[in-house]
Amino acid sequence: MKIPKMVLFDYGQTLIAEKFDGLKGTEAVLQYAKRNKYHLSAEQVQAKANEINQEFGRFDPEKRHLFQIEIPNTMFTPYLYESQGIEIALSNSEIDTVFWNAAAPGMPTEGIKEFLGYLKNKGIRTGVISNICYDFSVVAERINRLLPENAFEFIITSSNYIFRKPNKRIFDLALEKAGLEPDEVWYIGDQYECDVKGALNAGLFPVWYIGAIDLPYTEDTNILTVKTWNEIERYMEG
Repeated sequence: MKIPKMVLFDYGQTLIAEKFDGLKGTEAVLQYAKRNKYHLSAEQVQAKANEINQEFGRFDPEKRHLFQIEIPNTMFTPYLYESQGIEIALSNSEIDTVFWNAAAPGMPTEGIKEFLGYLKNKGIRTGVISNICYDFSVVAERINRLLPENAFEFIITSSNYIFRKPNKRIFDLALEKAGLEPDEVWYIGDQYECDVKGALNAGLFPVWYIGAIDLPYTEDTNILTVKTWNEIERYMEG
């Protein structure tokens, strides 16, 4: 096992643990409605959002790895509200902030701050690759707010760069930004199809972090799998 020059992280359920409630997010956004032509409730608006997402197959746990092109909220949100006669007195990024803070406040996974400090002290570079539809500026603000001591060289979001993991192109972009070869980089994430297999296919060393996993999973004994960040430190030291 080669000690990496850089470690790249997934965002959700890896760096930050979240529990998502879309209805709470929609309720928060509707407080800023300056026009609601049909007097729709948050439940009705969220039902439409769910219907559209189901058409796309975006968040189906068994199929989301097949959805490798991102639909950013800068496209999704205007359609969702304007198609229902609703005008929100916020910019797209402000809608993302209001929605996300209400739907999934998020908190750092246990021990991640210490692990990031360990990597910094070892001189191991870090960055982020995330499948996420929120505006890049909103994602960066949240990461920097919740992990203020991070030394991430870059944060790559599918909302800003088209491609979603496990598509190899988004990993290749990270390698180009880092100026490194695949075998010099580890990738850590919680989703087997998107993170583990995606990194493996791109030539990176995958680490499967299951400490905050929120879906059923089947273990793969061929993949380094950890429940705590301390386990990865022990592997590196060993």
